[in-house]
Amino acid sequence: MPVEAAALIAVALTVVGVCGIVVPVWPGTITVLAGLLVWACFSPAPWGWIVFGVGAVLLAAGASAQYLITGRRLRERQIPNRSVLVGLACGVIGLFVIPFVGLPIGFVVGLLGMEWLRVRRWREAVSTSWAALKSVGLGMLVELGCALSAAVVLLIGILVHFFA
Repeated sequence: MPVEAAALIAVALTVVGVCGIVVPVWPGTITVLAGLLVWACFSPAPWGWIVFGVGAVLLAAGASAQYLITGRRLRERQIPNRSVLVGLACGVIGLFVIPFVGLPIGFVVGLLGMEWLRVRRWREAVSTSWAALKSVGLGMLVELGCALSAAVVLLIGILVHFFA
């Protein structure tokens, strides 16, 4: 495969992966990692593997931080994981029912519904759901930041290859 095609495929996978982190319908971090791997395999210089290693470390840090931040905040508020999982399932269903906006609407409705079933008090359900939404959002932002950093590393690697 020509190195130009590998660069285009790597960039395309990285862009799709970053979008997958924002809209969690497909595995974003794994797709970004696949883009880095394509560049590492088809780049003629050993820098491709350095780009892959640095990017993989950033992606691993982002994915683990996302789960650690979300999990810690949910435990602090004593929100069970099943509420978030039901919210995610409702978000996926909502994506098919209401295109584009169904994912966040379904997630919020599913999360709020599960929390209301759990605590049986509307104000407390809204409060715990809001805390869960903030923790999931913060975790997603951390993962997105790390994925964007990995994308910058890939871009630098590609630019160095073609213009150095």
